[in-house]
Amino acid sequence: MELLSMDLLETLTRIDEFIWGPPLLVLLVGTGVFLTWRLGLIQVLSLPLALRYVLKSRRSEIGVQGDISSFAALSTALSATIGTGNIVGVATAIKTGGPGALFWMFLAAFFGMATMYSESLLAVKYRTVDANGQMSGGPMYYIKNGLGHKRYSKILASLFAFFGINVALFGIGIFPQVNAIVDSARIAFNVPEILSAAVISLLVAFVTLGGIRRIAAVAQLMVPFMAVAYVLGCLLIIGLNLEKIPETFALIVSSAFTGTAARGGFLGAGVMLAVRMGIARGIFSNESGLGSAPIAAAAAKVREPARQGLISMTGTFFDTIVVCLMTGTVLIMTGSWTENLSGAYMTSYAFSTELAEVGSYIVTVGLIFFAFTTIIGWNYYGERCTEFLFGVKGILPYKIIYILIVASGAFLTLDVIWVLADIVNGLMAIPNLIALLALRKVIKTETIQYFEELKAEE
Repeated sequence: MELLSMDLLETLTRIDEFIWGPPLLVLLVGTGVFLTWRLGLIQVLSLPLALRYVLKSRRSEIGVQGDISSFAALSTALSATIGTGNIVGVATAIKTGGPGALFWMFLAAFFGMATMYSESLLAVKYRTVDANGQMSGGPMYYIKNGLGHKRYSKILASLFAFFGINVALFGIGIFPQVNAIVDSARIAFNVPEILSAAVISLLVAFVTLGGIRRIAAVAQLMVPFMAVAYVLGCLLIIGLNLEKIPETFALIVSSAFTGTAARGGFLGAGVMLAVRMGIARGIFSNESGLGSAPIAAAAAKVREPARQGLISMTGTFFDTIVVCLMTGTVLIMTGSWTENLSGAYMTSYAFSTELAEVGSYIVTVGLIFFAFTTIIGWNYYGERCTEFLFGVKGILPYKIIYILIVASGAFLTLDVIWVLADIVNGLMAIPNLIALLALRKVIKTETIQYFEELKAEE
């Protein structure tokens, strides 16, 4: 039986490496490059406007169709994306691929902003109202309602929803996050695993059973607080090491194109490994192209699809270009990437080296907050995918199953489940990317129309 399990794990690992290999990474980044060209570098030229939208809500949202405000939708999406990937994922990328991985992570996020804009625009344009009167949208709806060939588009949409439920229950949504919280609480505060699991389960039940409005309310409160506190900690460390900034960024850029030699606890890495780790971990963190964040965007009280696209685009900017870049800079600047450490331990070491015990607590508390908000954000994504496949009658059973898996997540360490979840995560992106490319004319038309209307209002 054990031999069979090992054979299954080895087979799934090979499948995982193939799916997350060059073909998918090229498709993900290539779609972002294409949309960047198609939309005229929108992530640069329209970023100031997008940031103004985030910081300034409009009264015209009152009476507009939707469940939550545009900012709440962004916070809900960020609650799912700003997670362990920002601390553990960045450390893993640099530990495996060297400092150059951070450059490729940044590049993937830059093009990913155009992807995020496009998928969120489509999510609002093709959203519908479910039997409970709540907004439903995301890739499954713009695949089904936006593409022709109804039979095939429905199959493609159902596949996305099926993969989305599995990612929520067995992938990004629960296991990495629950384990991160339990381990952090045990190491930093000596909290028993069973107590952490019980508290997490009760909190998740309280928040998620209240629906999107309660999830959004918690996200609006926690996401800005935790992100600002963590970034301030990073900025403080960078401020204490200002003289190292030139050599740090020189190392990041040079390693991106020449590879990184072995030093300290780092075994060395070639260019291709830096590219693969940077892009893969960056996408794991910001989820641009996976199709998850548009599900939250579809719930926003907004009239114009392009407006929500701009607001959602800032999510990739905040997640990777700000938070991940800050983490990576600290890891490289302090030299912790050369120590014989990995994951959260590497980040904690970097912070504690510069800020003593306070630094360690910043990472621990940040990781706990990041992980918890990811759990509640992915609960909503899975709920909307469930509603698409089974109708509103499937929502409550899904939520109960989700809470039960959260409760058991701290005690399950099945490698097969982890690898299978990673596979489904990659498969989730394929239907979404097909739809984005197929609906490129719709994206372009909506964008041109929106900016023409803005000019007319001036």
